[in-house]
Amino acid sequence: MQTRLRLLIAFAIAACSERAATRDSATTAVGTVTAMTAVAEPPLADTALTAAPSTVASGRPAPVPRRTTRSSSSARSATPNATTAGQQAAPAARDTIPPATPATNPQPEVPQPVVQQPAAVAEPTPAAPKRAEVPFATGERLVYDVKFGAIDVGDATMEVRGVEEVRGRETYHTIFVVKGGTLFYKVNDRYESWMDVFTLSSLRHHQQIDEGSYERERKFEIIPGETFRENDKPAQPTVAEPLDDGSFFFFIRTIPLEVGKTYEFNRYFRPDRNPVRIHVARRERIRVPAGTFDALVLRPNIRAKGVFGEGGQAEIWVADDSTRVMLQMKSRLKFGSLNLYLKRR
Repeated sequence: MQTRLRLLIAFAIAACSERAATRDSATTAVGTVTAMTAVAEPPLADTALTAAPSTVASGRPAPVPRRTTRSSSSARSATPNATTAGQQAAPAARDTIPPATPATNPQPEVPQPVVQQPAAVAEPTPAAPKRAEVPFATGERLVYDVKFGAIDVGDATMEVRGVEEVRGRETYHTIFVVKGGTLFYKVNDRYESWMDVFTLSSLRHHQQIDEGSYERERKFEIIPGETFRENDKPAQPTVAEPLDDGSFFFFIRTIPLEVGKTYEFNRYFRPDRNPVRIHVARRERIRVPAGTFDALVLRPNIRAKGVFGEGGQAEIWVADDSTRVMLQMKSRLKFGSLNLYLKRR
């Protein structure tokens, strides 16, 4: 009886030892699985999963694992390295990575219409007026012999004295002087003209005429297209582009001339004495003290007293070239002829 009792006690002790060994083996397996889970996934709110059913070495089925809630200290003791690393890394991640914001699709920028301000239009600079093209220049001086018939009785000069201002306008100041005579008849004429350099219109004219018993001095102020005033007399109307007795000599040099043609100009500053006619009579080759020249013979006619008046029957020889210089002049007067011959230019 005692022997049987000892056997039962020994058997019970062996069974208990076997169960204890099995339980220790299962516990070790659960710890291993828990450690692997901790490495693979972050811990979930201090809740650990026990190992799945497995077969232990004894051949008996291991106890079915169940979800158990362990304290944080148990989880940390089971997986000290993995859990500690996760807990240390999480705060750093929360500190350095900003919270994700929903992605938004950027709207394409709509180009704003550019309103161009109109550029300031510069006022065109008015072109400077151009002087009239003329075959003479400041400083030109022509000198003539004056003869009554074949008798040398004096000198004449025709010159462009300079450019002078008249009422704010530039003008050519020209002077034509004829001086000579005999015991019975003397001539001392002086014609001064101020011609606009752009239009060749006469703006001022002075006359000193002394021919035999006829003497007169007159000064004219001429406003083109408006009036002219002689000395202190009332103003009278004038033409748009007036010319006077002296300026006609220079104006003739600027126009084309053809033999056989008659040119009429309504430019004499006294309107009632227009038109001035210039007839191109012929072409000649002449010899004067200054040399031999090809010339055009002109017959001017002005409805006024003087050398070129209607009774003067004057003829003028001008150079048949671009200069149109007066080479010779002959004027028939009541007592004879008054002639000029170019001797120096």
